[in-house]
Amino acid sequence: MKTFLITLLCVFFYSGFSSGADWNVSVAKYRHDKVCAISYTFDDGLAEHYTLAAPQLEQRGFRGTFFINGSKVNKDERHIKDTTRVTWPQLKEMAEKGHEISNHGWAHRNFAKFPFEVLKEDILKNDSAIYAHVGVMPRTYAYPNNTKQGEAMAFVARNRVGTRLKQRSVGSKCTARDLEKWMETLIKTGDWGVGMTHGLTYGYDAFGNPQRLWEHWEQVKANEDKIWVGTFHEVVSYLKEREAIRLTVTEKKNKLHVVPELPLDKELFTEPLTMVVEGGTMKKVSARQGKKKLSVQLRSDKAFFDFDPFGGEIIVTIR
Repeated sequence: MKTFLITLLCVFFYSGFSSGADWNVSVAKYRHDKVCAISYTFDDGLAEHYTLAAPQLEQRGFRGTFFINGSKVNKDERHIKDTTRVTWPQLKEMAEKGHEISNHGWAHRNFAKFPFEVLKEDILKNDSAIYAHVGVMPRTYAYPNNTKQGEAMAFVARNRVGTRLKQRSVGSKCTARDLEKWMETLIKTGDWGVGMTHGLTYGYDAFGNPQRLWEHWEQVKANEDKIWVGTFHEVVSYLKEREAIRLTVTEKKNKLHVVPELPLDKELFTEPLTMVVEGGTMKKVSARQGKKKLSVQLRSDKAFFDFDPFGGEIIVTIR
């Protein structure tokens, strides 16, 4: 019996299995072993994020991230102070459908213009409001005015899986070809693209006619075998878990026994990871983690399946 410790940067070859081939066990770069990832983020909590953006995403099986300013959100449909802004019940409905509702500051305070104590109060107040009205504690953050400086940056990163440090505008300045090239480049480079916009038909950086965005999403949908469209929370959490995880792999009675170890806070990092087993010819592969049977997909000489990085030993049987 041989035991090997692998990291994400190591190549693991497993010899002596029943097929006589070598088996490489790893964690996929992105969920379901996709080539690249895209997250679509929307700032400021506009009403048309609920009426237009979210339904269009859902039609294609996608979900988005909506960074909101709590001070601008309407209480409900009977108490509309600003018709351009979303309501708390609408945000709650969006969250229940799988969209991420997260923190963009209570009053959109610029990190370069306000002292730390003011920013701290602004951040915490928005966290509390989102949790109270939506039922989910936000675990990501988008910097108002994209201003990333000062001691508030360290504070806002605490107890979160990540903050939006990079983004690409997908608003009015983008042509259809710009968006197509962005998608093609992500597929070629295997990168994670974070799209950001505000308005669709009105407001800052609005398309005017959002049909251009819908057509872009159709192109992405046509390439969903290569592209993982996940919320900002999902993708940043996956990437950090993947970077930190360690796998111990052993052979016992013609089975691979894989023990994952993830030294992160399991209350914060809750994304499943995708394990990949590749090497020789595989006709049938089954996997189990504890009492749970895992759903395995086969692709040529590769098998992959989602697993719980905190769930203990995984047993993989290959025939």
